[in-house]
Amino acid sequence: MDVNFKVIKEDPSSKGRLGVFTTPRGEIETPVFMPVGTQATVKTLDPREISALGFRIILANTYHLYLRPGHEVVKDLGGLQRFMAWDGATLTDSGGFQVFSMRDLVKITEEGVKFASHLDGSRHMLTPELSIGIQEALGADIIMAFDEPVPPDSSDFYARDAMERSLRWAMRCKEAKTRGDQALFGITQGGFSESLRRESAERTVAMGFDGYAIGGLSVGESKETMADMIEATEPSLPKDRPRYLMGVGTPDDLVRCVARGVDMFDCVMPTRNARNGYLFTAGEGGHPQRTILQRRGATGPGVRLLYLRPVLPRVPAASFHGRRDTGPAAKHDTQP
Repeated sequence: MDVNFKVIKEDPSSKGRLGVFTTPRGEIETPVFMPVGTQATVKTLDPREISALGFRIILANTYHLYLRPGHEVVKDLGGLQRFMAWDGATLTDSGGFQVFSMRDLVKITEEGVKFASHLDGSRHMLTPELSIGIQEALGADIIMAFDEPVPPDSSDFYARDAMERSLRWAMRCKEAKTRGDQALFGITQGGFSESLRRESAERTVAMGFDGYAIGGLSVGESKETMADMIEATEPSLPKDRPRYLMGVGTPDDLVRCVARGVDMFDCVMPTRNARNGYLFTAGEGGHPQRTILQRRGATGPGVRLLYLRPVLPRVPAASFHGRRDTGPAAKHDTQP
């Protein structure tokens, strides 16, 4: 696909930028946050409500839709747009993170990953070719290469091995892609080594993808470490392609990462917190606070409020101290 991504304006005080990414289903203004509809639905919201909020792109999950109802079923029903009754754009992840989050139940080989379904224990093999085939059947506007993320406690040796395998799988994804109306994004890895992050970015870009994602972050590492990995990766990513930080984030994350040159984000956090009774607002005096308020006449635990400091012109380095779902288990439970 000939990606039409245009940078409209750059922030002279940071690496932040405004852009427009044109898809077959309309223009996406960046920076953009993508609501997560794991099983082709954003939980508690219908498509009209999502559109009314101003969103023009939704993420759906390859792993979950492959297992239920099946990508061929979605294809026969008209693809994700018809299946979801959604006229905006869609992005599908490769399914890799969900598979690797079940590390005790998977076997990684050069061919792909053998895993047991979390639904019924049935055995499956997910390969780069199958991941692309599933995403082509689902019909998303943006599809992702199949990669191998690593846990935050991985050694540099393990991170390099996974990075090399991800690079080989990325090329297989490019070769397997048959549809010309879908944009394919490569995913950079490298664990928590700045040198591996730079190398992964350089070699992934050399393959030539429609956009580039930074994967394997927001898995329990510190905010400072995540920032370091983004800053190690960003200089190697082309300015004329969208940059996507996968699985991020909180309001604080979005502000800080936009300032580091990221264009696209997704996370289950907003709808997960909402359905668990959390609201976000600015704390008094600009300091993050957390409190629980009891509703008048309520017999339950009451309304829980998370207080966040206001968004300032500069991007502070301080960490966000509110509730946050992180780690492989949280990522696997991708229901928003």
